[in-house]
Amino acid sequence: MMKPPHYHFLQKILVFTISIYHHYYFIQAFSSPSPGNNLLLPPPPSPPDASALLSFKSKADLHNKLDFSPKTTSQFCKWEGVECSNSNSMAAAAVKVVIEHMNLAGVFAPHTLTQLRQLRVLSLQNNSLTGPVPDLSGLLNLKVLFLSRNYFSGSIPPSISTLPRLKTLDLSYNMLAGPIPASFNGLDRLYYLRLDFNRFNGSVPPFNQSSLQLFNVSHNDLTGAIPVTPTLSRFKTSSFDLNPGLCGQIIHKQCPSMRPFFGAITGAPPPTKAAQLNSEGVMQKHKRAAPAALVIGFSLGASVFVISLVCFFAFAAKRTSGESRKMGLEGNAEAEAAAVMRIEEENDELEEKVKKRMQEAKQLMVGKSGSLVFCAGEAHVYTLDQLMRASAELLGRGTMGTTYKAVLDTRLIVTVKRLDGGRLATNQELFEGHMESLGGLRHPNLVPLRAYFQAKEERLLVYDYQPNGSLFSLIHGSKSSKAKPLHWTSCLKIAEDTAQGLCYIHQAWRLVHGNLKSSNVLLGSDFEACLTDYSLVALATDPSSPDEDANSIAYKAPEIHKFNHREPTSKSDVYSFGVLLVELLTGKHPSEHPNLVPNDMVRWMRSVRGEDGGENRLEMLLEVAIACSVTLPEQRPTMWQVLKMVQELKEVALMEDSEFNIN
Repeated sequence: MMKPPHYHFLQKILVFTISIYHHYYFIQAFSSPSPGNNLLLPPPPSPPDASALLSFKSKADLHNKLDFSPKTTSQFCKWEGVECSNSNSMAAAAVKVVIEHMNLAGVFAPHTLTQLRQLRVLSLQNNSLTGPVPDLSGLLNLKVLFLSRNYFSGSIPPSISTLPRLKTLDLSYNMLAGPIPASFNGLDRLYYLRLDFNRFNGSVPPFNQSSLQLFNVSHNDLTGAIPVTPTLSRFKTSSFDLNPGLCGQIIHKQCPSMRPFFGAITGAPPPTKAAQLNSEGVMQKHKRAAPAALVIGFSLGASVFVISLVCFFAFAAKRTSGESRKMGLEGNAEAEAAAVMRIEEENDELEEKVKKRMQEAKQLMVGKSGSLVFCAGEAHVYTLDQLMRASAELLGRGTMGTTYKAVLDTRLIVTVKRLDGGRLATNQELFEGHMESLGGLRHPNLVPLRAYFQAKEERLLVYDYQPNGSLFSLIHGSKSSKAKPLHWTSCLKIAEDTAQGLCYIHQAWRLVHGNLKSSNVLLGSDFEACLTDYSLVALATDPSSPDEDANSIAYKAPEIHKFNHREPTSKSDVYSFGVLLVELLTGKHPSEHPNLVPNDMVRWMRSVRGEDGGENRLEMLLEVAIACSVTLPEQRPTMWQVLKMVQELKEVALMEDSEFNIN
């Protein structure tokens, strides 16, 4: 049939119309707000609190332990550790964030959790977070803050004092420093305050909140008299322990009323209770021991010169004694120094004389007799002359030098280590700089370095005396008696203490021990394990020593053996810790440890120990030792990872014991 002439034209119009219709329908279908048709729309914005939590995870959760995910932000109230108010509504807000024991190893970054405006409870304790605590001023509703058992450093942020509803604050077991803010007195709802096991200095603020029921500032570097307020008077002395510079009525320790010029001691101060106990024990045990001189004394010329110099300064000080009395600071070294400075400003001629004499004295003392230098923040509780006149008992000889126990005429007991000058770098500035670094280390599981002395190649280090001997003696016994393998609870405690000390050296100060062995682990008054001789190998011209015995060599990592002059590292410390742990578990010297596969090591330990009630736990601790002692350093864990393994084992043991006692 013949089609009309306009047929093809009409057909084209129809096709065009249909295409327009389909295009319109496509746009309507995918732009419709109806369910199921929004595939091309952008996703809805995340709730503000979810974004804050994700920002925190990005900086703190380096090992991806948290289940926070951008895909589930609409359900952030169900994330682990997060609790919300109105969790089923669009107005949901986080009121509680508890992220504990998660091995977080990053930083608590600003503008993350601090954006949670409705947060009441925040706990990040028992992680490995580093860096400073951020500004918390945005958390105006916060009532509970737990940041304990991390590696936070720096000072306490002033913003904490501005949190009006804060009742509980725990910053313990960190590396925080600086003063305790006096503004904490303004936290009138404060119920619980723990600042122990840090590095705070300065004085204790006069806390007097009637609400304060738990308080602890022990294991810091606080100084001065503790204010006698009704609140502070309620707490036991243990709340202030291990702050050597604290004194006052509350802890039954008399404050020094006078300090002679330039901090020197003119008379014998009353010995501390610990010093009395130590001295009495020494007198009973060593009545027949003959006193021995400590090696070094003043030259006569230097002594005469120094005496004349002191007389010179005494004359200068006399001019300002009346002013000092008015200030109530007579005898205070800082006030006396300030007075001398005022005289110098008034009299240019005297200023030049003082500078010249000081320089001459310094050169003479260092050149001929040396000088006793106290580490930063340490009280000058004895003089070089007293130290030289002390009766001494040889404690032992090691690769770095000889160690003595010295009983001063004040009945104070200290440990003095005479370094082997032949093994040390002779650079005076290098030695002083390194001693200043070591003198700044303060941790309950490190024996603190209090002072040091050097004259030419003669170098002495002064440490606290540890009354219960070394771990070596505890494990192996004395010549007259043999020790049995330690109970598993003792093994676990010593392992944790030692790991804590090493972790502090590695993470807080980026140093290494370099000479870890059982004779360099001492036992304190409460049988806590404390590391000594830490980081001294850094001063040695050659890390290896020709006098090392088979046991000392066995502690060294394979890479140190392979390269005799290679410096120790944190991973070689981990290897030494593994060897120490096997020694602790078996009671066998390191040179007697067999080179066995893990299963055979377990069987060997069982045969050595015999019957033991904590067999399974000992095997788990042995597994930690085996992990530390692998040949390749990159396959060994870091020290903080080792510490976490030991602490997790401790928690499992406590949980099992608790369940056993309940049943």
